[in-house]
Amino acid sequence: MKLPPILVYSVLRLLAFLVPLAIMWFFFPIMREYWWLTAIFAALIGMSLSVLFLRKPLSGASADIYERRESRGPGRQSAAAQDADAEDAAIDAPTSGDSGAQRES
Repeated sequence: MKLPPILVYSVLRLLAFLVPLAIMWFFFPIMREYWWLTAIFAALIGMSLSVLFLRKPLSGASADIYERRESRGPGRQSAAAQDADAEDAAIDAPTSGDSGAQRES
C-alpha cells in the first residue's frame, strides 16, 4: 500500500520540528525554562531541514495536489472564482443611468 505523498510530506515536516524540539528540551536544561525560545529555534531548524532535505516529497505532494485539481474538470469553480466572475460582469455591464452620456476614461 502506497501512502499519499501529502501524508508523507506532512509527517516528515512534523518530525523535522519535533526531533530538534525534543533534543533541545531534554539535553539543554536552560531551554526548559525558555520554552517559547525552544519552540522558535525548533521551528527554524525544522524549516531549514525541510528546505534542504524534503524537496522530493514536496514536489510529489505538489504534483498530487495539481493532478487532483485538474481531475475536477473546468466546470467546477470555487466560490471565490464565481464571485470574481459576477463582479467582473457587473462592472462591465452598462448602467441604466448612462442614457446617451459617454464615460470618460
